Amino acid sequence: MTPTLRALFGATALIALAGAANAKTTITVATVNNGDMIRMQGLMDDFYAKNPDIKVEWVTLEENILRQKVTTDIATKGGQFDVLTIGTYEVPIWGKQGWLLPLNDLPASYDVNDLLPAIRGGLTVDGNLYAAPFYGESSMVMYRRDLMEKAGLTMPDAPTWTEIKAAAAAMTDKASETYGICLRGKAGWGENMAFLTAMSNSYGARWFDENWQPQFDGAAWKATLTDYLELMNNYGPPGASNNGFNENLALFQQGHCGMWIDATVAASFVTGKDSTVADEVGFALAPDNGLGKRGNWLWAWSLGIPAGTQKADAAMKFVEWATSKEYLDLVASKEGWANVPPGTRTSLYMNPEYQKVPFAKMTLDSINAADPTHPTVDPVPYVGVQFVAIPEFQGIATAVGQQFSAALAGSISADDALAAAQTLTVREMTKAGYIK
Repeated sequence: MTPTLRALFGATALIALAGAANAKTTITVATVNNGDMIRMQGLMDDFYAKNPDIKVEWVTLEENILRQKVTTDIATKGGQFDVLTIGTYEVPIWGKQGWLLPLNDLPASYDVNDLLPAIRGGLTVDGNLYAAPFYGESSMVMYRRDLMEKAGLTMPDAPTWTEIKAAAAAMTDKASETYGICLRGKAGWGENMAFLTAMSNSYGARWFDENWQPQFDGAAWKATLTDYLELMNNYGPPGASNNGFNENLALFQQGHCGMWIDATVAASFVTGKDSTVADEVGFALAPDNGLGKRGNWLWAWSLGIPAGTQKADAAMKFVEWATSKEYLDLVASKEGWANVPPGTRTSLYMNPEYQKVPFAKMTLDSINAADPTHPTVDPVPYVGVQFVAIPEFQGIATAVGQQFSAALAGSISADDALAAAQTLTVREMTKAGYIK
């Protein structure tokens, strides 16, 4: 072999070795465009330092679109994603279907037993954990203390809907674009229907009776929707039928909402650096009507691994990192304890530093107040607080949500929206075989 050929072969071998050394497994993570997930994307240097052989590509989507895309992908075994951001509704259903890999091989250092029982239980099927919670939440009242004081009112720690109505009226000043209350109006089973289903529980309403008969033609649902529309039409912002979590968050941060009843996870954002009213925010439990149920939900945005992934080991390392105790410490070191993803670990709520966070106790109390196994005043054949844990619910509730959003927009009456909800729910539940 000539010196020139030897040199060329040697160079080729070195290039091949370098390529092997730099080879990375690329995983695709589908996630929702909420603040905690966006924050995680800015902290990836820590993950890459610990996992130099893995590269993460993000697909970040609005909530309704995320649900549609990941549901389609996993049901068709499309293989587009290696890690999915999914919720407490999907995990038990998909786990039973065999669509998710069980997370039984997490290392002892991960400390599965540290996960809050209410949150862990919602992600477990037949003793197998099928997703790891990134953050857990209930819902609560976030309100402006300065506006309450100006109105001569005091917010109780456990308000009633009557007290919420009175406060909304007193704080509304439409001339200055200050609205007494901001609530979800955007159609979607996880948008307006998450709020309205939780609200309806406190009014004594149910999606279905014990024989799976839909209940939208009953007095309790009429009272729920009537009061919701009255609150929003009289004291809410214009265009509310387009507002979901992120839109209302922006309104509250900009000082346009006297109250906002929504996810406890929003607390760090309404009291954070982007909020113009950060120093004036107070917290209370979601309202009730004296019937023994509050209008709060229970949810966890969690990370699951689809059974069809070809990159399960790399996906598992990412899930472990993103939902670990160490990740909470990382966020605290960079952003402060108030910005740590909440609602997942017992140890977080026992941490003296986190106990100083003004909304920590109210968040935990709200999570503990939700009972997905007994969500309603009267008995029901389903579990789930702001959802019904059956596969058909996603499609039915989105269609019902469109009716209720149309009523908020003024396109149809409350009575017509309820009648349409009853008709379409009866039709779909009959088609699915729940009722004859």
